[in-house]
Amino acid sequence: MRKAVIAASLLAVMSMSSKADVVGVYIGGQVWDNDAQGVFGEKSTNQQVFNFDGQQQASAFIAVEHPLPLIPNFKISKTKLDTDGATTLNMDYVFGDTAFGNGIDVNTDFNVSYVDYTLYYELFDNDLLTFDFGITFRELEADINVKAVEGSLTGDLKTSATIPLLYVSTVVGLPFTGFNIFAQGNLLSIDDNTLYDYQTGISYELVDNLAVDLNITLGYRSVKLELDDIDDFYADLDFKGVFVGAVLHF
Repeated sequence: MRKAVIAASLLAVMSMSSKADVVGVYIGGQVWDNDAQGVFGEKSTNQQVFNFDGQQQASAFIAVEHPLPLIPNFKISKTKLDTDGATTLNMDYVFGDTAFGNGIDVNTDFNVSYVDYTLYYELFDNDLLTFDFGITFRELEADINVKAVEGSLTGDLKTSATIPLLYVSTVVGLPFTGFNIFAQGNLLSIDDNTLYDYQTGISYELVDNLAVDLNITLGYRSVKLELDDIDDFYADLDFKGVFVGAVLHF
């Protein structure tokens, strides 16, 4: 009896160790060189086109994957969409409860960021194919200023919202090369609101051993923000460009 108890205890410990060994932590980031274009305003009929400067944006993420059934894996990521813009107004424009007259030259300081909390499952997970799907809860924050080039007219708007999106990710391995092709995206389309954030590219396994894996990535990313009345904020904006990054796997 005592031998059976000892054997069962050893099997339990070995089982726990085996499960711990397959828990994976991923930490990554990227520098994204993007261009922005589009319109924004306080009303659907009062949106202005701005000429935005190209910017280098940073993003980062951490993900934890485990072997426990039914319990989703978890990922947190943060992205910034900060840029400056300018235009000559072609309409009477109201922003931040400030009225700007037609023909006025204005500048904008456009600061948007979001944190994504993603719960996902792995449908496939091997060297040739990985496919994940789940749901993302995006905490979006915007702090936007419009100011007349001459004079003291200025308008400020701050807004925030939590938005659910569909999450999909896939990686296709290229055998015996160290290269992988990947694609990842978040999507929502409800009524007059359309948001997507997708990236696709290629990665290379620079380091691959029992302690840590290191992949470098190169790709293209596109973000769409078509927002209809998010705390009086309306927008139809696109951010697009190439990125480079790295991913550590422990």
